[in-house]
Amino acid sequence: MPEPAQGDTKVVLLGTGTPNAEPERSGPATGIVVGDAAYLVDAGPGVVRRAAAAHRAGIGALDPARLTRAFITHLHSDHTVGLPDLILTSWTIGRTEPLRIFGPVGVRSMTENLFAAYEHDIRERLEGLEPANGSGCEVRATEIEPGRVYEDARVTVDAFAANHGSWPAFGFRFTTPDRVVVVSGDTAPFDDMVRAYADCDVLVHEAHSEVGWARRDPAWRAYHRAVHTSTAELAEVASIVRPGLLVLTHALTHGAVTDEELLDEVHTGYDGPVVLGRDLDIY
Repeated sequence: MPEPAQGDTKVVLLGTGTPNAEPERSGPATGIVVGDAAYLVDAGPGVVRRAAAAHRAGIGALDPARLTRAFITHLHSDHTVGLPDLILTSWTIGRTEPLRIFGPVGVRSMTENLFAAYEHDIRERLEGLEPANGSGCEVRATEIEPGRVYEDARVTVDAFAANHGSWPAFGFRFTTPDRVVVVSGDTAPFDDMVRAYADCDVLVHEAHSEVGWARRDPAWRAYHRAVHTSTAELAEVASIVRPGLLVLTHALTHGAVTDEELLDEVHTGYDGPVVLGRDLDIY
């Protein structure tokens, strides 16, 4: 794992994968760590174990028992399959605060249905011999709109509408005392992109290979062009907003290019600092 970035705010990549079952990449999840507090963006498969690994490596705020806030960009399964893990595992190993979840319309019914699915587990833990607490299993889900969605003494979180199909999808902008971090979520280019990304220190953004995309069949090309951002499109917007660091995540090579070639595609149109994120990288 790379050395932590200097300063109080750290960006910890807990999962950098796609819907593809890549063993070395857990599902999408990013931790924004401000001092002793952590704020999760998305809950892909493996999120709690990746948080435990980061905690073991010295990021105290990512102790799984201390995960109490999560921001969901959209409800695709690769971004939410880890929700029952986040809800239940963190509770069973010690969380006593309710988990607060912020996300698009549908996130409340998703959490309610997860409780229904695990009602026997929850009842046995609460009523059986296990010394489980009754508060850490609670979830308070808030369905959001663009604008300010959360604020505390460490951070303000603003949501902006992303472009990822017909349903609501969001990206998030975290403003802390020392940094501005933007997490794009899954999105194609949209009209307000420059304003949403402006003046950020770290931009964590999805990308798919333009070269690999050109080799896909027409149906997949149409899909990815409509709901995702290509390396060329990302280079264009990065050249305007000039983030302090551009971190690629949820990166699709379409099986056609190497990681280095993917980065080269971005560098073709953008001369700023770019890295391809890997699970447990810290920036």
